[in-house]
Amino acid sequence: MLANIRGMNEPLDAWIPLFEETLGYSFTDKSLLERAITHSSFANEFPRSQGVADNEMLEFLGDSILNFLVAEMLLAALPEAREGVLSKARSHLVSEGHFAEMARRLGIGNVLRLAPSEQRAGGRLKDSILADAFEALMAAVYRDAGMDRVRELARRFFRDDIEALDPSEITFRDHKTALQEMAQAGGKPLPVYRLLSESGPDHEKLFVFEVEYDSAHRAVGEGHTKKEAQRCAARNLLEALGGSQG
Repeated sequence: MLANIRGMNEPLDAWIPLFEETLGYSFTDKSLLERAITHSSFANEFPRSQGVADNEMLEFLGDSILNFLVAEMLLAALPEAREGVLSKARSHLVSEGHFAEMARRLGIGNVLRLAPSEQRAGGRLKDSILADAFEALMAAVYRDAGMDRVRELARRFFRDDIEALDPSEITFRDHKTALQEMAQAGGKPLPVYRLLSESGPDHEKLFVFEVEYDSAHRAVGEGHTKKEAQRCAARNLLEALGGSQG
């Protein structure tokens, strides 16, 4: 995990070697890596004549590449699984939330190029921005070295998550949704979420939420975004109630 957040004008050689070591791949064309971590807010800070490109086109390509590679890995790991199970598993593994988690493991948030306004708004922690950058990064590797090299990385990144899959339990409903459905099915009031605390600097906030269910049951969860903390609280409550939905 990269410890320091780089500034907008920090030279490439100040952070690229450490990031490439974490990634497990060294780019031949370093500009591809730079583009992969360039958010549109940063690119828009510069005149068109300066040619600062954002990562949106790489993100588009990376989404397709990862969908294919994850499907390929699932077929190899679950050869007897039905199409519906494989589709649900892939939807989970190529979701925004899962890609954002991958990005956090690699420390992508620490090297993102963001406009100051987006940085102040917590852009380094936003699932959408992190997921897009992860997709763009995979596309950058593809453009730099081809599909076989991306496949090697994808197998390493997704291996543990795929090995942990249990085809008989694949539902992958969001825990907040599962808790809400439980309440509706039982004719109970919808769960209520309360922010208990918010701490840390803008680039590394920590939120703690409590969820209350049926007036008598409560659980607490924490996360780097409000949504993540609420999901954690819902998961903890479902586990306490014996109704975790996977």
